[in-house]
Amino acid sequence: MKTMKETPTANTIPQKRGVFGTLIQALEYAATGDTGLNFYSRGCQLDSVLTYADLQKDAVIMARKLLGLGLSPGTRFALCAETDPDFVRFFFACHYAGLVPVPLSTAIHMGGKDAFIKRLRGYLAASGATAAMASENLYPLLKEAASGIGLVYSGTPAAFDLLPVADLPLRAPSPNDIAYVQFTSGSTRFPRGVIVTHRAVMANIAGITQHGLNVGPEDRCVSWLPFYHDMGLVGFLLSPMAAQLTVDYLKTQNFIMRPGLWPALITRNKGTISYAPVFGYALCVQRLKASECPSFDLTSWRVAGVGAEMIRPDILHRFADKFSSCGFKRESFVASYGMAECALAVSFAPLGQGLETDRIENEIFMERGLALSSRNGTRAKEFVLCGFPLPGHEIEIRDEWGRAVPERTCGILHVRGPSIMSGYLDNLDETSNVLDRNGWLNTGDIAYMADGQIVVTGRKKDLIIVNGRNIWPQDLELLAEDIPGVHPQDAVAFSVSGTLGEEVILLVQCRILEEQKQAASIKELTSRIYEEFGIYCTVECVPPHSLPKTSSGKLSRSRARERYLRNLRDKRSLTEVTYSQESCLVT
Repeated sequence: MKTMKETPTANTIPQKRGVFGTLIQALEYAATGDTGLNFYSRGCQLDSVLTYADLQKDAVIMARKLLGLGLSPGTRFALCAETDPDFVRFFFACHYAGLVPVPLSTAIHMGGKDAFIKRLRGYLAASGATAAMASENLYPLLKEAASGIGLVYSGTPAAFDLLPVADLPLRAPSPNDIAYVQFTSGSTRFPRGVIVTHRAVMANIAGITQHGLNVGPEDRCVSWLPFYHDMGLVGFLLSPMAAQLTVDYLKTQNFIMRPGLWPALITRNKGTISYAPVFGYALCVQRLKASECPSFDLTSWRVAGVGAEMIRPDILHRFADKFSSCGFKRESFVASYGMAECALAVSFAPLGQGLETDRIENEIFMERGLALSSRNGTRAKEFVLCGFPLPGHEIEIRDEWGRAVPERTCGILHVRGPSIMSGYLDNLDETSNVLDRNGWLNTGDIAYMADGQIVVTGRKKDLIIVNGRNIWPQDLELLAEDIPGVHPQDAVAFSVSGTLGEEVILLVQCRILEEQKQAASIKELTSRIYEEFGIYCTVECVPPHSLPKTSSGKLSRSRARERYLRNLRDKRSLTEVTYSQESCLVT
């Protein structure tokens, strides 16, 4: 029996960083080398290996089987995106067959089978897919979700393997063809599919690999991010492939259950590049014991990237403090900003400098939207600088009337460049709402520029406006975390329309069981919010693991708000609602 061995870091071909017209051209070059993809089990044992050479061969064979189904060019093919070799094979097989892959979330939340089927059905309908694939475990759920949708064919990888190989020519994509459709985090009731062309994603990959991360032939990537999320798909599948880098993968659920697998895998193979939202770093801080740290060696980790949500410097500083003894360097932190509508990345902070923050006068910022440097630390608000735009991309901060504003003035962030999406799938109205005729994308994010760097302060849709004042929900959520028993990502704030105007609501996952102590905590938090912000806030305790999250693991304020209003309409107590049906696990 042949022993399975990881693909190497060092390659046998000269490195080319994203200089290809299509993803298939990138794969065919990568296939001439020795690098590839390694998948690890929950015990951090090597589970399967897929070299780029084998991937290219397997994708061609599967493409010929897909062609035998008689699907028309441009047909959308839904792929339940588990972190395994089958998803990768089918993704590239679609390109060889002239089909459009549509990665779908596989996040089944605790107790949420019915919710998952409903969500999957919505994605299938919105994607207009006529074929679909899911693993052996997920296929029964896919089959139930697809009932009545009208799929031409659906099955497991094993079922597709049994199809005959059609003697038909392959359909190599062109740069202007659609590379994939990426569903964004957010509403599952009205999912939005981002159309990304080969030209757009290759432009983004070139920017990431050449400028943002400056990857070299000595780099090796490590990821637990799901393939259905843009950071997992573009950042840690397509970009490494287009730069011929080896990647080591953990399944997201395995990381969530055992955060130590992440630093353990970096240690094992001397990983150099790994990214995560802030909550990934927070999990390691909260759940790894100090006694475990000596077993890690993180000296190789040169890019500890952070993005996909508001960046919390305090959590990252605690991570650096905890793991400095095993070689982690705080200079490795690289803040970035991006979104699926831009393929992935818009900006990167300079390499090797760690987190840079901007401390500004809080009162002036809240009242006038001006980010003036603070001279008084007690009144300061601190934001992380998210770096400079990638080459070829332009940034404008605009006011509510669409006029560009000067540096250090808050407004809505707009971006234009070669990575911008073509639009939302089958949704011209939504597309026209965010993408103008001159190619400017309204990101919906609130930001300002500081010495040429992007500073994101929040989402426009999340902004709480009370009596003409702007209140950032993350500020209220941070106050909640000071209460004993409340952890990061345990609180979510939003506003609802009340009889006397906007009412502020703060839901807190409370682990305190005694009613008297719980009531005292609520009273203390309510008082602190009034003292600091001068507003009345309704604080409600909800069960642990109950607040809804997006597919990328971020708290979903919009879904929490929708659920809160629904519960009020139903006249049911918050604590009686089965929050756990759509809770926090990402798989």
